[in-house]
Amino acid sequence: MPCRIQLTPENTLPVDGVQGTLVGRAWLPGEVAGPVPVLLREDDVYDLSHLAPTLSGLFEEPELLQRLQQLDAPRIVSIEALLGNSGEDADPTRPYILAPADLQVIKAAGVTFAASMIERVIEEQAAGDPAKAEAVRDQVRQVLGTDLSRIQPGSNAATRLKKVLIEQGLWSQYLEVGIGPDAEIFTKAPVLAAVGTGAQIGIHPGSAWNNPEPEVVLAVNSRGVAVGATLGNDVNLRDFEGRSALLLSKAKDNNASCAIGPFIRLFDESFDIEDVRRCVVDLRVEGEDGYILSGSSSMDQISRDPLDLVGQAINRNHQYPDGFLLFLGTLFAPTEDRDTAGSGFTHKLGDRVSIRSAQLGALHNRVNHTDVVPPWEFGVLALLKNLGARGLL
Repeated sequence: MPCRIQLTPENTLPVDGVQGTLVGRAWLPGEVAGPVPVLLREDDVYDLSHLAPTLSGLFEEPELLQRLQQLDAPRIVSIEALLGNSGEDADPTRPYILAPADLQVIKAAGVTFAASMIERVIEEQAAGDPAKAEAVRDQVRQVLGTDLSRIQPGSNAATRLKKVLIEQGLWSQYLEVGIGPDAEIFTKAPVLAAVGTGAQIGIHPGSAWNNPEPEVVLAVNSRGVAVGATLGNDVNLRDFEGRSALLLSKAKDNNASCAIGPFIRLFDESFDIEDVRRCVVDLRVEGEDGYILSGSSSMDQISRDPLDLVGQAINRNHQYPDGFLLFLGTLFAPTEDRDTAGSGFTHKLGDRVSIRSAQLGALHNRVNHTDVVPPWEFGVLALLKNLGARGLL
């Protein structure tokens, strides 16, 4: 049995520690155990449940930063103790960390970076077969090149490019959302289905070609205001989606296939949306076979502004009364061969995946099959019953 991921403040928190405003969720033991929103302050973790019993409700609070600064909340545990007991074999008699998401819908924006857009076209042209991908990759790059980042989605230049690609038989639904006027916004996971840092992430046992997608995730309230950011892993089955775009939900939404964390950093004087626009996200995959994959994704290469994506997700045509979390997409698309030549990258069981960003900290997970990881059992009805039993409704 592989060793569980050991979480510490050093390998989890932002480089400036708790100088920013970090909130999240933790499971508290007791006569009636249950999840609570938490605030990190100095070396300790504080219970916010009497300010708001859910993170969704917390983000609706007016003048939230001021209230958090003035709040006299009960201490739960030290940050070190919370992280040390979190992950695959957490002791349920002590507090442990959860994904920083509860009643918010988990949405994702796809094909927002030029490099990953080209890879999506390749998936489609190869019909989900990794053995064909390299030959298709050469063909596609001869026509598209490798840099589409200067093409403004929905612009006249994008329309002219579309015409050329149609004439050459290479137009794709992925290019439509990559350079067309409308972004791809899809539902990544159901409410309360995300797993947090230290937990196992799930790969469907029927998939032979898959990869992590390290992303920045915005926390947005019901008014469409982005209140903060965190990290996410939009686990993706490339073979499923490559066979048919209609299999997107099966490629994206599986047990434990959405990881978010470690904490949400609220926008304040130390961190704001401009920091998100400049954010660099690093990925490291360490296999039990000694394999190591590393890469980096810079948000300044994104084709659509993060707040434009928020506006395309929530507007007069679509509301989210409990707010939502929005994955912003990834530049990173692993193509190097892991085993045999031409096979590309795919996960193996036991892979340790770490996603890091200086101002957001690090999200750590270990890969297993979706039918082996712990089943998702705590849904909306369970949460409502739990909050009621604790007198928080």
